[in-house]
Amino acid sequence: MTKWVGQCPQCQAFGTIPDTPVTASRSAATRGSGAGARRLAFGAPASAAQPITSVELDSARAKPTGIEELDRVLGGGLVPGVVVLLAGEPGAGKSTLLLEVAARAAAGGGPVLYATGEESAGQVRLRAERTGAVSEGLYIAAESDLGAVLGHLDTLKPTLLVVDSVQTFSTGEVDGAAGGVTQVRAVTVALTALAKERGLPVILVGHVTKDGSVAGPRVLEHLVDVVLNFEGDRHSTLRLVRGIKNRFGPADEVGCFELRDDGIHGVTDPSGLFLADSSLRRDRLVPGTAITVAVEGKRPLLAEVQALVAGKDIPSPRRAVSGLDSARVAMVLAVLDRRARIRLADADVFTATVGGMRMTEPAADLAVALAVASAKMDRPLPAGLVVLGELGLTGEIRRIAGLERRLAEAARLGFTAALIPADSGLTARSRAGQLAGLQTIEARYLPEALDLLIPPG
Repeated sequence: MTKWVGQCPQCQAFGTIPDTPVTASRSAATRGSGAGARRLAFGAPASAAQPITSVELDSARAKPTGIEELDRVLGGGLVPGVVVLLAGEPGAGKSTLLLEVAARAAAGGGPVLYATGEESAGQVRLRAERTGAVSEGLYIAAESDLGAVLGHLDTLKPTLLVVDSVQTFSTGEVDGAAGGVTQVRAVTVALTALAKERGLPVILVGHVTKDGSVAGPRVLEHLVDVVLNFEGDRHSTLRLVRGIKNRFGPADEVGCFELRDDGIHGVTDPSGLFLADSSLRRDRLVPGTAITVAVEGKRPLLAEVQALVAGKDIPSPRRAVSGLDSARVAMVLAVLDRRARIRLADADVFTATVGGMRMTEPAADLAVALAVASAKMDRPLPAGLVVLGELGLTGEIRRIAGLERRLAEAARLGFTAALIPADSGLTARSRAGQLAGLQTIEARYLPEALDLLIPPG
């Protein structure tokens, strides 16, 4: 509450305090009522509100990076002012991929700043020479202070900023060591505000914890526009860039890459990476293998499940799983033992995928079951067959999502038959159109599938 003051409380003089009227911008609005009501000050808006029809669409149009698989995940490319967080394990190939993105952006026009707090400029140059990512417009700044990076931005006026990695940078505005929660949040907030103000695309590299989640505060993922997860086994050349969050495109898309000695390359048709040799699959049939179609994001990918059943009357048999969900594999083995009378309790069972692919969706249950049954009976499945279906605890084969899309991919690659759940809902148009040449075999329960595919001999 305002009141008249005649004497200055500091100099004790009278009549020295000017009469200042209260303007509308300094007045306060009251929220709520009673003694606990909060008073909120009015402020001047940063920009005038405008009709949605007058907003320019060019400010939200994506510019392609030149890497098709990455553009697929981003939703077409990099939007002006977008902040992208690319997280992954050390040594997975994040820096190699982003150095390629930076080099292509620099070759397309305008300088690009690559700020690294983990490597020296010489180390980045050596990797660029090895992968062919050298461009005159690509500038390297080996800095770990955010203020120094902002100084480079004012000097270069780049069209793209890559920060590798956000956990190694710090700012003097807040306390704490680099990589701490306070520093990581402060650096991300400052870079996000700068990106929005200048319309500058910013790509941040983030570390991951032991369980595979993004390191740092959880709010970090909410501050950025796009969150990408870089996945891949260090013993395999396959790399997947999976979209976790995307404000400008689909959030469930996946890009496939292959890591080679000369850099990282996009794989537009990756189904061949997840299958064994085609001659082995078609000409010489081997027991213990089954082909299925997994869906990564919106992309159907053919994958091969392999199984090996070894030994007999083993007191403590082993269960080894690679590339599959161990809990679902254990459930499938129990269903085989109980519902299909295939005894596995006294034998070692090994199950794996080919090419380093990870499959956790239930649509692969039937393929796992038939691969194990084939290995136990030592009888191969028919050539040119794909297996699709989810298993229930009673042995029923359940419908799965995206069945037509999966079958269309199998038909495109030359498969001739598909084992699918009964009453799968396939339309006559699908059967006569994109699934032409692909015979569908329906089964309601697991014993029916085993009778159809592995007849008693």
